[in-house]
Amino acid sequence: MRHRVASKHLGRDRDHRKALRRNLINALFEHERIKTTEAKARFIRAEAEKMITIAKRALASGDNTRQVHARRLLLARLNNKATVAKVFDELAPRYEERPGGYTRTYKLGMRKGDAARMALIELVDREE
Repeated sequence: MRHRVASKHLGRDRDHRKALRRNLINALFEHERIKTTEAKARFIRAEAEKMITIAKRALASGDNTRQVHARRLLLARLNNKATVAKVFDELAPRYEERPGGYTRTYKLGMRKGDAARMALIELVDREE
């Protein structure tokens, strides 16, 4: 029984899930659109949106210490300075007026090799 089990395991142990989440979110923020399985798209969606919200609130506060703290939080979760800079310099100002819902998921059908359900997850309001 799965009573009170909070997260998806995705057939991986804790460290592997953590690395997978970090890599997928880095790729999403870098390319603003990635193709992955539906389960992985659902797995990273909430975390990615929370990171954008953290950056957005830190920038809106105008407090320098809060911005430094938020950058350090994202750096601890993403482990990539360039991605953190992009979140603060491009993504957070882009979604300044948006109250949430920064990602969109399209279902693409089955993958040919193993029939896994595929999805396209992207950031909304992105430049083509």
